[in-house]
Amino acid sequence: MPVIAVVNRKGGSGKSTLAAHLAAWCARQGSAVMLGDVDRQQSTRSWLRKRHETLPSIAPWTVDQNILRVPTGITHVVLDTPGGLHGFDLARMVMFADIILMPVCGSAFDRESAADCHAELLALPRVATGRCKVACIGMRIDTRTRTPQILKEWAAGLGMPFLGVLRESQAYVQCLERGMTLFDLQADRVATDLRQWEPILNWLRPQLMVPAGAAAAAPARVPGAQHGLPSRLLANRPGPAGTRTENATGLASRLPNVPTPALAAAARSTAAAGAGLLSSRPVPAVTRINSPRVLDRVASHGAPRSFGNEQRPNGLAPAPEAAPIPSFLKLVKC
Repeated sequence: MPVIAVVNRKGGSGKSTLAAHLAAWCARQGSAVMLGDVDRQQSTRSWLRKRHETLPSIAPWTVDQNILRVPTGITHVVLDTPGGLHGFDLARMVMFADIILMPVCGSAFDRESAADCHAELLALPRVATGRCKVACIGMRIDTRTRTPQILKEWAAGLGMPFLGVLRESQAYVQCLERGMTLFDLQADRVATDLRQWEPILNWLRPQLMVPAGAAAAAPARVPGAQHGLPSRLLANRPGPAGTRTENATGLASRLPNVPTPALAAAARSTAAAGAGLLSSRPVPAVTRINSPRVLDRVASHGAPRSFGNEQRPNGLAPAPEAAPIPSFLKLVKC
């Protein structure tokens, strides 16, 4: 499931406008898309409430026990992020994103702020290794000036792909007030603006496409994996009546003299014993932590610490303290 995050620390750079248009374009392509608003202003969420039901559907967050979740069946996610995103919050966003688009206006202040954000992104492993791609788009640019060329040269100096510029037009203002985008209007009415979107969409298409053979090449899910059983027990789970289990088949290839029914019976008894042991174990209590600061403190305690007053046998010297693990490396992408 590709996740596009629209990120810029500076407010008023056009993040919500860009996020809404990307979500509408994905919906026009037939994708089941969700537009997630992480910004406190909730601009795109209020825009979704204005969207008419006859237009291609865009899903919002699903609220489950006061926690925001991606609805079932969604294939693409677009995230509108708040301004001033940095540090742990920026690292956590990168852990979930596959593509980061950075809208940049033409002033020197906007370029300086975007350059600082890009430098921090490059220090994160997912961006440094290319698993999360970063590109920038010029927003509210007057194409009659040298600003597009200045932005292109600035992005080239940072080594960041520059996808193109979008002009400041009343068409954006008018359609967004009605819960629409340029992609929901007649193409001949906004032909100039749609031409500016072509290089951006051409870059995004291969990033968002799922290879045709990916589903066939993916390993088949083992029945019962959703119960969290170890693989060695899952291999011994009995199959349908009259069939040989996976473990029995593997053993039969190595021990041809042993009857297969005996191996199947042994596999079934092993599975029953393993399931009984697992069911008898107490279920640990789950504590929900919603504060990012608490999560940051908990995640930072990754290395054991040695104390000077601690008594050690045989006069051994205290072991050197291990380097702490960065907190964002402990996050797991769901």
